[in-house]
Amino acid sequence: MTRTGIINPTRFPSFKTQPCGGGGGDASFMEQLLLHCATAIDSNDAALTHQLLWVLNNIASPDGDSSTQRLTSAFVRALLSRAVSKIPTLFSTVFHPQSDEVHRFSVVDLAGFVDLTPWHRFGYIAANDAILTAVEGYSTVHIVDLSLTHCMQIPTLIDAMATKLNKPPLLKLTVVSSPSSFPPFINISYQELGSKLVNFATTRNIEMQFTIIPSTYSDGFSSLLHHLRIYSTSYNEALVVNCHMMLRYIPDETLTVSPSHSSLSLRSVFLSQLRSLNPTIVTLVEEDADLTSENLVTRLRSAFNYFWIPFDTTDTFVSEQRRLYEAEIRWKIENVVAKEGVERVERTETKGRWIERMRDNEFGGVRVSEEAVLELKAMLGEHAVGWGMKKDDEDESLVLTWKGHSVVFATVWVPI
Repeated sequence: MTRTGIINPTRFPSFKTQPCGGGGGDASFMEQLLLHCATAIDSNDAALTHQLLWVLNNIASPDGDSSTQRLTSAFVRALLSRAVSKIPTLFSTVFHPQSDEVHRFSVVDLAGFVDLTPWHRFGYIAANDAILTAVEGYSTVHIVDLSLTHCMQIPTLIDAMATKLNKPPLLKLTVVSSPSSFPPFINISYQELGSKLVNFATTRNIEMQFTIIPSTYSDGFSSLLHHLRIYSTSYNEALVVNCHMMLRYIPDETLTVSPSHSSLSLRSVFLSQLRSLNPTIVTLVEEDADLTSENLVTRLRSAFNYFWIPFDTTDTFVSEQRRLYEAEIRWKIENVVAKEGVERVERTETKGRWIERMRDNEFGGVRVSEEAVLELKAMLGEHAVGWGMKKDDEDESLVLTWKGHSVVFATVWVPI
């Protein structure tokens, strides 16, 4: 990837490239420049925006050895994209923000991609353990899988059901299908994916049914909820709703259309309707960050102080792994910084806010078992030093950490 051409540096002789600390960049210095640039863009200050983007572009390489350089470069590209959209007549002939080529994973490659870090596996293990405990004794288990990673959690769950349950149940798996607008992407249809899962379940002596419901996050999965309301349950059937990094795409309060109902959001509506279904168990795994602010500077600051983590974790990756992994993070950064309104779909909320939402809708937290905690610790031991975990006894959550910083939380809920 080449650097984005911005402007002839001789036009700004007073701006010299500042050496970056630690061989790759002082994160605090970079952050302040990015925040100043965001302010300049939203103030339509073209001259200052030019200067700051030029400086940033020349001290932050997308291929730099330092994770801080690569992180900053991702934000520079996002700010360029925002500048182009705000002042197209000024910037479109000078700046050329580059987009990453869309990569579509095979199922096998996506499984390997997910295994690169504990980012997703942490939630898989915690959720699967809770699901197994909750469905023991049921003859039919209906799992609604709202997952960002296209059912990558399910094969391990099928294995566990086959080996740990006294009598393997009939497994019904329901997924939603909608035009995918965020990574990771896969190169097969959900019909093909379902066939692979059914075949895999057969090898484990588990009868499985796979159902696809056309539904979208943009309306709070309303068609899915309608399907579940009219769905005829069988005798002794458990309803499991597995939410793995998907609920953040449901519009929050900042996208509420009616000011008179500003306290409500489609997230609250979704959880309320989900509670009315009286599910056996709900698992909720999400990234622990606040990217919902309507103020760009506030949002950029939160994003910078969260997305340094995935960039920092890639230092041990081979080049192709790092390229694909960081491309996904760059997509998120660009969406958070450059987009607004319904196009800005990355609206992650903190663990505290999600717990508040769940409790407001009459769900109670359930503690993950010690057996799962031991399995999580063993899994973390397979990855780079720096990954850790903490338990919060106040809300029964488990939190994945990187160098002590919260990354992902896993929670388990039942109706109360």
